[in-house]
Amino acid sequence: MQRVRRPSPQTAAVLRALATDPTQWRYGYELGQEVGLKAGSLYPILIRLSDRGLLEASWETDPPHGRPPRHLYRLTGAGVTAAADLEPLAAPVRPARTEPRAAW
Repeated sequence: MQRVRRPSPQTAAVLRALATDPTQWRYGYELGQEVGLKAGSLYPILIRLSDRGLLEASWETDPPHGRPPRHLYRLTGAGVTAAADLEPLAAPVRPARTEPRAAW
């Protein structure tokens, strides 16, 4: 029997953000800003969700001149189902700090 674990609040926040428009391709920086996660937390979540078949991942096909292509993500059908199955009142994720820290 396989044990089913609830997603962490951070993973739930990413799934919910992607579920607002599941057909739209989103890039990591934008998602990180929306859910308040830094790259070191966000990208492992995106990789796990992709490995579990909940996300599609693709490279941007036509980036603006002078900028490398970005990795884009969107929910699969299974990801839409997983997002819909989330508990409605999961703990919110704190926004990432945007102001510089004071030097001590």
